[in-house]
Amino acid sequence: MELNKINKIVIAGAGVMGASIAQIFAENNYTVVLYDIAEQFLQKGRDLIRINQEILIKEGAVTKEQSEKLIGLISYSLDKECFKDADYVIEAIVEKMEVKHEFWNIVSSIVSEDAILTSNTSGLSLTEIAKAVKIPERFSGMHWVNPPHLVPLVEVIKGEKTSHKAAEVVFKLAEKLGKKPVIVKDAPGFVLNRFQFAVLREAMHIVESGIASMEDVDKVFKYGLGMRYACLGPFEIADLGGLDTFYNIASYLFKDISGAKEVHHLLADLMPEKAYGVKSCKGFYDYPNGRDKEVIEKRDADFIKIAKCLYK
Repeated sequence: MELNKINKIVIAGAGVMGASIAQIFAENNYTVVLYDIAEQFLQKGRDLIRINQEILIKEGAVTKEQSEKLIGLISYSLDKECFKDADYVIEAIVEKMEVKHEFWNIVSSIVSEDAILTSNTSGLSLTEIAKAVKIPERFSGMHWVNPPHLVPLVEVIKGEKTSHKAAEVVFKLAEKLGKKPVIVKDAPGFVLNRFQFAVLREAMHIVESGIASMEDVDKVFKYGLGMRYACLGPFEIADLGGLDTFYNIASYLFKDISGAKEVHHLLADLMPEKAYGVKSCKGFYDYPNGRDKEVIEKRDADFIKIAKCLYK
């Protein structure tokens, strides 16, 4: 499949990620089909898209007319036959290997043999998922970052059988969409989540050790590290700070940073309570009386402002 021949995009999974990804392609004038297994999930996708578009209009990122045109390019389906004439497929279903295997075993036999196939998995092995894919050379990871319609990064992951050509098409398509893609090896967590969970592990260690409160840890990121990392990567920051200084600090600090191999109890203890964060209105923080919607709207508004400053 050549990049300029990609016209119809089919996205499996109408949840937060799938609905958001659909908007990116529609914004760039692709025909998009959002597929799921039940009408209630498709309705959730419609609602998410409507909410996202309302925020974008409110923040001046798109006009009402542009939003209406975008929404008109997205259709919805419960029928796997929608994959039959897909040029490009993105799977954004539940993060369970057996479910992905079942999906790809069916869908990779329905699509045309030159269609490009991708998974939005956050960290499952692409090589393992590919075992259920017919012609696995055309299959790669395309890991978007939540919320995809606002965050520029896309990780393109090459499994053991992913062809250079297929990865190149995925990479160039991401660039065409205005994203900032990177190509990474198929390793657990890829790159972004390896950083994200190393940070979370240390954050929980700091709180448990009494070094700082949960609220103050978040402030350190929002008002210090966040500003740095919005503009610079870790190697650039080290060069600017002086590698001799970083070496001296590393020589004593690495010994004191958490190296725990098990899930920290601050996170594990929340699971029996079904405290899953904003989605359940309770996590590390509580989100009562509509605060869940407020924090999502504020996040999106802030991301739009950052994107306008750095990426437009």
